[in-house]
Amino acid sequence: MTDKVEVLQHVLKKLKSDNHSAAMRALEKYYPFKPQLRVKRSWTQLQSLKLFVRDGFIDRYSGDRLLFPGALKAIALLLPEQFPFHRNWKMDESHIAFWELFPTVDHIEPIARGGKDDEENWATTSMLRNQAKAQWTLDELGWVFHPVGNLKEWDGLMQLTLELAKQTPTLIEDNYFRKWLNTAKKISANTY
Repeated sequence: MTDKVEVLQHVLKKLKSDNHSAAMRALEKYYPFKPQLRVKRSWTQLQSLKLFVRDGFIDRYSGDRLLFPGALKAIALLLPEQFPFHRNWKMDESHIAFWELFPTVDHIEPIARGGKDDEENWATTSMLRNQAKAQWTLDELGWVFHPVGNLKEWDGLMQLTLELAKQTPTLIEDNYFRKWLNTAKKISANTY
């Protein structure tokens, strides 16, 4: 039995005929309970940006282009009314672009489901898709894994943001922006 519905149908029939041990064996063999581990992981900005660059600022689950986090923050700093950002990402106080276009790191095979915490199991995705994926596998969601992007064709507006920062030095007064800018400078020295 490989169809989950058929497994549960079989289990219910065994329970109905008062054969609890057969029902239990069927569940254990064909549809076992696998407790999910609760693991919280955080990456440094350098680790994250290296991954975003590796993946060409492409959401590996949708194929959509994503932006360098500093680019989004620069727009929020320069146009706060039109492009608001809340430090805790409150949906009613942050532009939806922060959820749709802000890259983040995700475990392709969730750690809670047995995946490893290493670069081969890391993928760039948007905050929105990361939230939607949660602890599900790509197969369970029916998602495909898209190829990496070409950094020469799309760099998430990282270089443009570095140029804007030179032109608008007040941006570096913001600690969050400054950290992303400094990280981008480290990466750019080795990438471009």
